[in-house]
Amino acid sequence: MGLSLKTHPAALLRNELSGQRCIKSETLTQIRNGERVRVAGLVLVRQRPGTASGVIFMTLEDETGIANIVVWPKLFEQYRAQVLGGRLVAVDGPVQSESGVIHVIAERVHDFTPMLAKLSTTGKQIDPSGPTDEPRRSGQYEDARQRHPRNVRINLNVSGAASVMPKGRNFH
Repeated sequence: MGLSLKTHPAALLRNELSGQRCIKSETLTQIRNGERVRVAGLVLVRQRPGTASGVIFMTLEDETGIANIVVWPKLFEQYRAQVLGGRLVAVDGPVQSESGVIHVIAERVHDFTPMLAKLSTTGKQIDPSGPTDEPRRSGQYEDARQRHPRNVRINLNVSGAASVMPKGRNFH
């Protein structure tokens, strides 16, 4: 996919996320119960257990850890597209800390998925039948920045955001 394993995508976008007032997941432990925050991360899991009366539980991951999100059914109706379609999501709401378990109760959901397009450029198609465990031969690179997989590729064209991250596994 042309992504580096050197660092988390949220770390590469941290300046922009901080500019949007998003805190890191690790700081949730220092926030008072009931205080409102905005936390952002890649959506790892969306769950709607049959026993939860329509409540959706989301898990967001950033470079520092995870944030547990609770989305009530009424709010889900309002932000359905963001909750189900977002790959990089920010959530506004109060922190709920009880018995060492920390949740953010969603009051607003923002889809920041277009930010992911800044992490990759559109490259050549990879032949899936070709060898994947051999190094690339010299002379195959059109751009000198692509010579090492740890080089971050930046493209400000946000139209390709959907191709950067694989689709999530969603409930039905």
